[in-house]
Amino acid sequence: MTEIDYGLFADRLEHARREGTAARWELLRSFQTEWGYRPSGRQRAADGPDEEQLEGVDPSLPVPAALSEWWNLPYNSFVDRPRWYWTNPEWPPTVRPDPSGYGPAQGLPRDNPFVGADEDLRVCVFMAEYEYCNEWGYPAARSALADPPVLVAAQDDDGADGWQPQSPSVSEFFLHLAVSRLPATLGWTACLNGPTERTEALLRERLTPTGLLPWRELGSRTEYFGGPDVLVGRDTGWGDWDLVAYGRSGRALERLADTLGVTWSEGIGEPEDHGV
Repeated sequence: MTEIDYGLFADRLEHARREGTAARWELLRSFQTEWGYRPSGRQRAADGPDEEQLEGVDPSLPVPAALSEWWNLPYNSFVDRPRWYWTNPEWPPTVRPDPSGYGPAQGLPRDNPFVGADEDLRVCVFMAEYEYCNEWGYPAARSALADPPVLVAAQDDDGADGWQPQSPSVSEFFLHLAVSRLPATLGWTACLNGPTERTEALLRERLTPTGLLPWRELGSRTEYFGGPDVLVGRDTGWGDWDLVAYGRSGRALERLADTLGVTWSEGIGEPEDHGV
C-alpha cells in the first residue's frame, strides 16, 4: 500500500477551493478511495419525502446545484452505505424555523455575521445528526448560490447555542463529513484522553492542520491534523475522547504513538468495515 501523507491534505484542499466544486468532488472521491471505499454498484433506494417532511419545505427557494450534484455522484458513499454516517438527510431541504415543528433549530438572529438583517433569516437544513441534536444547513438568503456556505446548529466556544460556520461550501461540507466518518469505520483507530502539554506540542509540530474548520457535533469541537497515513482528531469540546487517531494501517498508528510519545489508552482497534 502506497503511503499517503495527510500532512499535505491542506494543500490539496486549498487547490480544490481555488478550482471549484468539481475539484472538491474529485478530492472527495480520492479521499474515499484512499481509505478503502469502493462503490458497491447496488441499486439506490428511491424513497421520497413523507408528507410531514414536505410541510417544512419552501418550494419557492431554489436548491443549490452542489446539493443536487452530491446526491447523484456515482461514488456517493453516504447513499451507498448510510449506516457509516449516523446522520439523517433532509431532502428536499427544510427551513428553520420549521413550519412542521419537527426540526429543533431556529432561524438566524437579526444581528448575525452571515446575512443582512433585512434579508431572509431562515436556514435551509439538508442534514442532521442522527437524533437531530445538531443540524447543518445554508442561509435561505444564499439558496440561489450554486455552492453556498454551510452552518451548523451547535454551541459556540462560549457555550451559547446558535448557528456556527461549518464549511465554506456545500461540496466542502460533504468532504468534511467523509473525513469525520470514513476513517473511523474503514481505518485503524486509537484514542487518548488528557494529552500532556508535550503531546499537544508534538501534535502541532509534527503533524499539519488539514485546513478544515472545527467539526461541531454533540458538544465536540474537533480539529483534524494529518501525517503519514494518519489523521488525528483533536477535540477541545465535550466528546468522548480528547484525541482520536485514525490510521490506514495499524503500523501507522504505532509510528504515530512514537511520534507523540504516547501509549494508546485502549490499544489499536481494527477497522469496523473493509469498504464494499
